[in-house]
Amino acid sequence: MGKKLRLLGLIVIASLIMQISGHVEFTNVKCESLDKTFSDFEYCYIKAINRSYKYVSIKVNLFKTPVTKVKVNFLVMKRFNGYRPFLYNITVDACKFIENPNRNPIAHYLSDLFLPYTNLVHKCPYNHSLIMDKLPIDHINNQFTNVLPFPTGDYALCTSWMAYDINRANIKVFLTLS
Repeated sequence: MGKKLRLLGLIVIASLIMQISGHVEFTNVKCESLDKTFSDFEYCYIKAINRSYKYVSIKVNLFKTPVTKVKVNFLVMKRFNGYRPFLYNITVDACKFIENPNRNPIAHYLSDLFLPYTNLVHKCPYNHSLIMDKLPIDHINNQFTNVLPFPTGDYALCTSWMAYDINRANIKVFLTLS
């Protein structure tokens, strides 16, 4: 009787732990080109295939190629009476980072949120359109709940893309972790 009761208790605890695990949802995406003579967004959207499968796709066309000097600022914000910086605000030289991604573990984690779904994974120069194709919510959910667990709440993942030390574009992806 005691062994059966302990086993039942373990099953109940395991099911509660599985219910506690977080779930991430995309809520919005905003893309802003700050220099339309340099680059502009062809598309930037969230698409919901069904209730559980959503993805983000973005395509930016570059008009002054090749681009040989790129920096990216990653900022994670959490909503506390408005969005406030949370945990990470880091700027990396994208050209050097692509050559050696392990040199900065924080930048490596943040770039892993989207890099596997882009055509940015090669050395500079960039002389083509930049595409993030069908970044699935499952990938972001894994990064935010398993790789590095975040507390529940509303988040904004903000990136500023600089070419030749001039801010050219901003991308903000809003999500909820519940």
